[in-house]
Amino acid sequence: MTTSTVTTNANTRSRSLADSLKVGLGQLVVSSDPTDVLVAVGLGSCIGLVMADTSRKVAGMVHVMLPDSALHTSGQMLHGKYADTAIPALLDAVLRLGADRNRLVIKMAGGSQMFSSGSGAGVLNIGTRNAVAVRESLSKAGLKLQAAQTGGSVGRTLDVTVGTGVVTVRAVGGAAQPL
Repeated sequence: MTTSTVTTNANTRSRSLADSLKVGLGQLVVSSDPTDVLVAVGLGSCIGLVMADTSRKVAGMVHVMLPDSALHTSGQMLHGKYADTAIPALLDAVLRLGADRNRLVIKMAGGSQMFSSGSGAGVLNIGTRNAVAVRESLSKAGLKLQAAQTGGSVGRTLDVTVGTGVVTVRAVGGAAQPL
């Protein structure tokens, strides 16, 4: 199995607070560097999910594109791409960096209905299906979601500061708000 994971560690390099690690489509990024900021930009129907342990200063984010890996047809499997594979992969990655499963704070944003007609509308409704699939995968893993901002029809940006565990979400045209 192939994963698209970027792992950072405070002992291997230093970063300024102005730096951020972009979490792209289907990507999973984890860090134990308290100065890192993980950010997923342009969350429409996709879901950005954060798992953070503030006492251990470990955080991770995944950018989920689709609800179910059964939709994967060929080529490299990006485990962050699908809700059913992203949740276990992110959990494993933050635990490997020293997070305590019992102290994880879990938050998500995205899952918008970006199109009122055409391929994104009606029965496909990928945004809602992604949000439901992420919640189901968290439940299956025995994890509790503490906060979410999903649905609607606007794109969002989600970020987490590793050292503090502060998660913010910003809707297109809006101000950043704590989640």
